[in-house]
Formats: sequence, C-alpha cells, structure tokens
Amino acid sequence: MTDSISIRAGRAALSDVFVEPAWLAEHLNDPGVRIVEVDVSRAAYEQGHIPGAVFWNAYADLHHADYSPLDRREFEDLLSRSGLAPNATIVFYGYGHYLGFWLMKAYGHERALVMNGTRQGWRDAGRPWTTDLPKPVPSSYTLPEVEATQLMSLDALQGTLGSGDPVILDVRSDAEFAGERFWPSGAMEGAGRPGHIPGAVHLHADLLRTADGAFKNAAEVRQLFQDRGVVPERSVVTYCTIGIRASEAALVLRYLLGYPDARVYYGSWAEWGSRAETPIET
Repeated sequence: MTDSISIRAGRAALSDVFVEPAWLAEHLNDPGVRIVEVDVSRAAYEQGHIPGAVFWNAYADLHHADYSPLDRREFEDLLSRSGLAPNATIVFYGYGHYLGFWLMKAYGHERALVMNGTRQGWRDAGRPWTTDLPKPVPSSYTLPEVEATQLMSLDALQGTLGSGDPVILDVRSDAEFAGERFWPSGAMEGAGRPGHIPGAVHLHADLLRTADGAFKNAAEVRQLFQDRGVVPERSVVTYCTIGIRASEAALVLRYLLGYPDARVYYGSWAEWGSRAETPIET
C-alpha cells in the first residue's frame, strides 16, 4: 500500500480516519496513543510487530465460536483486557485494521485511526520492530450509551429481505459470491453453506484499489458503487466473510465518499452461511 488515502487527498476529514506511519513512529512512547494489530492469525504478530501493539484476532477475539459478533459488554471486556481507555488515540494496523476501526467508531470511541500503510511497509522503512509481547494493564472501559447504528445484526438484516432497503452489498470475491467456496481461501474445514444473501449486489473489494494497493480516485470508486445501485440517497449495508473487507468498503462509503448511511453486517457470511435457517442464493 503506497497511498491509500489518495482518494480524497487534501481533505481535512482524512485526519479523522488515517494516520501516517511517520507520525505513529514519533508517538510510540506517547501514553495517550495505543496500537492494535488486527489479523485472522496470531502467527505474523508473534514473529514481529510494532512496539507496544496488542493483538486482536478477528475470529477468536471479535466473534464467538459460531461467528456471531460480540455484544456491547463483551466488546467492553476486550477493550479493558487490552488496557485501552476512552480518552486514548487508538491506531489500528494489520490485515484487519478496518474492522477494528469500524467497531470503535460504531461504539462511539472518538479517536480511532487507521495507519496508512502495511506491516511490511513499516518494517521495510526501518521503523521500530519487536518480538516482545506487551503486558497491558487492564482498564475499566465503559462504552458510551449510544446505539451502534453503523452495525447491523443478522436478525435485523434478515427482516429487511425483499424490501430493497437497505441495499445489501457483498464485497467478497466472485467465487464466494457465486457459491463456489465458503472461505476466501477455498478451505473446507469449518465451512458452512456457500452462496450470498438474497437480493445482494456484488462488488469485489479488490476493485476499490489500484494494483499498488492505493484506493482508486473518487470518481472511479463512486462509479463502481453507483453502477450497482449503491448511491448516497439509499441506505447500504456491506458484508464479506468476517467483516474485514466489509468494513473497508463501508469506510470508503461513509468517510471518504460521504455516504450518510453505510453500515456493516458484522457477522457477515461466516455467521449467515453457518446458520441452517438463513436463506441463500447462488
């Protein structure tokens, strides 16, 4: 990833979403800045990570064993175990950084940011790197008493089927959408039913980026969405497998293109396709 914020370069709103690696490197010892790496496996983190970063597993920490999402109290417990505080600036990086950011914003944390770069880019630049595992001091994080309107549950989404509101946007690969595979990798272990949510429109999340990993320009990205009926005048809910790609697409819609009502179906296909009673299309 070379310049993931090029889609709206120069816009003041970007400071509410992204932070440059150089800034983060300068604030590694700032007690008001906390770092969280989010991924689907702990292996890379244990081989090396940004100093002080705690780790969240998108499956084990952010979902239950049946892939249903954490509730508010459980998310508070995770924040407390991670030693995070309501007044902290929390910077996310790693494969699942957009999911971490989206959940924090959805639950009302004011200062959540995404590092504008990759693990490898950080290391290639010669910035601090460690295998030391931090021991966060547990906190008592209480989330604001606000409704998480940027998230949608399975029951709520199922209740909208057939209504056309919201637009349901599947951002998985072509093979996943077509029902050729359940997991993105094609693995069969723990796989549920393949397919997609009835009535969903499809836009592979990879199409939002250029070959070097930067977001395409605003006009191109806006056209990709509009060609699929995803327009600012309509509510939209995104989903993928576990919420990571869905959060990326929702972030582009809400924060970078200014769509007023973009939400994430947090449980995504891992939850939907694992339930016997949910309808599917292929």
